[in-house]
Amino acid sequence: MPVTLTDLATLSAWDTIIDVRSPAEYAEDHLPGAINLPVLSDVERAHVGTIFKQDSPFTARKIGAALVARNAARHIEDSLMQHGGGWQPLVYCWRGGQRSGSFTSILQQIGWRADIVAGGYKSYRRMVSGRLYDQPLGLRIVRLDGYTGTAKTDLLARAALRGVQVIDLEGLAHHRGSILGDMDGPQPAQKGFESALLAQIMQFDPTRPVLVEAESSRIGRLRLPPGLWGAMQDSPRIVIAAPVPARAAYLAAAYADMAADATALAARLDGLRALAGHATVDGWLDLMRAGQMVDLAQALVLQHYDPAYARARKAQGGAVLETLKTETLDADALNRLADGIVEALRSG
Repeated sequence: MPVTLTDLATLSAWDTIIDVRSPAEYAEDHLPGAINLPVLSDVERAHVGTIFKQDSPFTARKIGAALVARNAARHIEDSLMQHGGGWQPLVYCWRGGQRSGSFTSILQQIGWRADIVAGGYKSYRRMVSGRLYDQPLGLRIVRLDGYTGTAKTDLLARAALRGVQVIDLEGLAHHRGSILGDMDGPQPAQKGFESALLAQIMQFDPTRPVLVEAESSRIGRLRLPPGLWGAMQDSPRIVIAAPVPARAAYLAAAYADMAADATALAARLDGLRALAGHATVDGWLDLMRAGQMVDLAQALVLQHYDPAYARARKAQGGAVLETLKTETLDADALNRLADGIVEALRSG
């Protein structure tokens, strides 16, 4: 009998979650922990779809069946032979229809206790969307706030090691949250970002606070879903305060990977001309070409990041639970700050 997804806990009853959609569909988003065993490749799926629309559905189904059978045989030989008779996989495709039904039937004929997701990926996506868009988040959010360069992402990781419930939004979004924030590799798709976010949220104890970095409603090209953004906007804050020289030194070290690619960094700085003006950006480029990365970071802090931060904070509320001050941002200072965060959450 097809399995109806009511929440992510439903998935724990199955040994393996198998996504039989094409690699491109899987790459955009998939159920947490699912492996991809496509019964049609991207090219094959497009080919069958074209025949369905331009020739006949019957011809398309014949060709599709042959391709599915061939690909299923390959997956059984290459990926599934190690499983014993008690193995229980859960299979899904786009709508819970022919692709997952065909593959599941083959697995059942072998003797495995396979089943399909009712409604396929679309039913899972409705569940994710409903939880993040249509319902209150149900978590007690606390924002970690502070000017750019106060090591907030590093502090989130240190707080997590101390048992704090943490959502690293920049990590999930694969972006450092500013115009200079690109990381190696692309950002995930919006749907994939939301799936990863929900999977993390579902692990939290709702009676305990959840620490997130104070962000805008967008991280790179990704949007924070309304449930989380609404919970963040007026949530209480723990503020990290550090002097500009310490923040500049920290930023220069944290963005060393970007500084190593002078062409890419120059292009990003050029992108700020409309906001900062030509003379200011030319000064930044001169510092970059001279290799004065700490001075460049300090100029960016004073001339771009701090003014932008001040403007953004005017539009946001939220009581300050604690302001944690530090003169440096070395490892010892970050550990002290992380301890202070834990204490502020405990007392707040």
